[in-house]
Amino acid sequence: MYRQAPPIPARVETPDGRLLMTEKDILDGQQVWQSIGGQQVGTIWGHGAYQAPDWSADWLHREATALLDRYGEKEQQRPYAQLPAELQASLRERLRGELRHNGYDPATGRLVISAERAAVIAEVGRYYQDLFGDSSALASLRESYALQSNPIPEAWRRERLANFFFWTAWACTTERPGQAVTYTNNWPHEPLVGNVPSSANILWSILSIILLLAGIGGLVWYQAFKRDHEPLPEPPAKDPFDSLALTPSMKATAKYGVVVIALFVLQVLLGALTAHYTVEGQSFFGIPIGEYLPYALTRTWHLQLAVFWIATAFLAAGLFLAPAVGGKEPKYQRLGVNLLFGALIVVVGGSMTGEALSIGQHLGLDAGFWFGHQGYEYVDLGRVWQIGLYVGLLLWLGLMLRALWPALTAKDATRPIVLLFTGSTAAIGLFYGAGLMFSARTHLTVMEYWRWWVVHLWVEGFMEVFATAAIAFIFTRFGLIRAESAGRATLLSTAIFLLGGIPGTFHHLYFSGTPVSVMAVGAAFSALEVVPLVLIGWEAKETLSMESRVSWMRRYRWPLRFFAGVAFWNLVGAGIFGFLINPPVALYYMQGLNLTPVHAHTALFGVYGLLALGLVLTVFRRLWPAREWNERPLAFAFWAMNGGLALMVLLSLLPIGLIQTWASLEHGLWFARSAELLQSPLLENLRWLRLVGDTVFLAGVGSLTWFVIGLFTGHSFVTQAAPHTAPPALPRPI
Repeated sequence: MYRQAPPIPARVETPDGRLLMTEKDILDGQQVWQSIGGQQVGTIWGHGAYQAPDWSADWLHREATALLDRYGEKEQQRPYAQLPAELQASLRERLRGELRHNGYDPATGRLVISAERAAVIAEVGRYYQDLFGDSSALASLRESYALQSNPIPEAWRRERLANFFFWTAWACTTERPGQAVTYTNNWPHEPLVGNVPSSANILWSILSIILLLAGIGGLVWYQAFKRDHEPLPEPPAKDPFDSLALTPSMKATAKYGVVVIALFVLQVLLGALTAHYTVEGQSFFGIPIGEYLPYALTRTWHLQLAVFWIATAFLAAGLFLAPAVGGKEPKYQRLGVNLLFGALIVVVGGSMTGEALSIGQHLGLDAGFWFGHQGYEYVDLGRVWQIGLYVGLLLWLGLMLRALWPALTAKDATRPIVLLFTGSTAAIGLFYGAGLMFSARTHLTVMEYWRWWVVHLWVEGFMEVFATAAIAFIFTRFGLIRAESAGRATLLSTAIFLLGGIPGTFHHLYFSGTPVSVMAVGAAFSALEVVPLVLIGWEAKETLSMESRVSWMRRYRWPLRFFAGVAFWNLVGAGIFGFLINPPVALYYMQGLNLTPVHAHTALFGVYGLLALGLVLTVFRRLWPAREWNERPLAFAFWAMNGGLALMVLLSLLPIGLIQTWASLEHGLWFARSAELLQSPLLENLRWLRLVGDTVFLAGVGSLTWFVIGLFTGHSFVTQAAPHTAPPALPRPI
């Protein structure tokens, strides 16, 4: 990746030596882009937000059409559109020769472009400087893009931003030395310049489907003939966890659960506001709230809070289970739990404040990266806050290891599960550090590589391994499955998942300035990620069957149903919608379109969100072990959130994504992301239809919140508390 990334020229100049821009100008522009929200304002190379254009594809199309018009005016005294077809074809061939030619000299670092192209670059650059300024002529377009007025007040910053956009488009249309594909493997689709799927793209798409079918066949064969279907043990007459005394540190995790729900509520409200901006620009039913909470900020907070509350739920579950696994409470464990809680509050509050200051252009470029906004999805928070979060994760890892140590040294039947649980704990604590491997001026290709270590491996990989081991331990402790069987099953599912998941990370990097080898590895192994999901119905059935095995398990029926919901969305969100955009030829046309958030919403909330809520409900169930819950709010919350998610996808995101895919196939990515298409009456109506799903989902979130509040006020219990089962008091403020 480091060696094959598109070069950033030291100098961009014309044949007569006139300087257009330098490497410093391009990297300054990258930092300007980061400061306004980066991937939260449109996309670059298909990664980012979906309201504004993909800036690389948009620049490429504007530059190509402007050059064609310049050729036509110069040679035929007419613009390109008014020329006969044979002359248009001739000019397109000339255009492709000029734009696909690699004029970069690696020995000197110079990129030489023609004087005609230099004039067009200046013309297109002025358009972007006006768009990100306060030009009244582009006010309507800014509203369509959900950009606030004058998002970049300083002229020199706007000029540098245009330099950065030029370079990203140059990489999209310039062929690698000695090859017939561009630095981005011919992405985006742009017929004017000859950007169409490469032969390797089509070949590896076919092979990925063959590997998927072969993997499914092998797993079904194993499930039918080789899997050990030993009988389940006889469950105990009473809940084994009832004999476990709640330790001070376990009780201290109650406030983590409260914060999880609070952040969840804030996150979904920001998501609803962000979705509304797609139809009203910067207004909320006529109220110009976007001047104070612009789209880039609400989307930043929406994505970041999703990571925060899901991660906090996993931390809480780990801290609650660790003393139960280890068998005793380490000294000062409660103090460590409280210190970690305080550190998380500081990171959340500090990062959100810094992001608002950066997007408002109140910080310098370097200060913005460190204290404000890094500009990259899911690792948006300023570097100082990112380091703080990593330190917090290391503290959590230390707390977990000291509590787990007695179980790690004991050689009994549960040791394999404990080892897997501990290993996944270490991975969660350590792998977030991959997000520290790039800086503000790191090459975009290299940054994307490390960013996906966080998004794909940390969030999607090791958190799932942790949850698998945690649930296996819980069922083992309940006496519902044998420890040996749970250990084998957990190890097998982990191995299958990570076998595809780790190299499968590359499917995010097909068109990020990477060589064909990355496409080959990503296509082959990301197909294998889907393989274990074909048996997900069996997993859901087994999970739900635990509820009926013994009467006392009914108290856990709603956490179990949340886990069963995880199985369903694993198949639909991660499996079906994930593989829809995974093959290279599919993603070639779909990257940066609304089919990506279809997968993102159904996988991130449907899988990891429901998993996090199920873990939190399990913790709450054990904090009030003798109280009977009034489960009607939970039942409504579960079905409303799942139903609302399905309606949001089926009524809005999925049809919009399919229409965009047709537009991308027919005209090119630039049109699929254009205001002309996205603000058309049909797509605006489909966006308004999202209100149906969002309203149902928000009603479910409200019901869940009401239930959690009732655990502390008493209205979520059917019976009065016995004297020895009073709810744990929230700790005093730190």
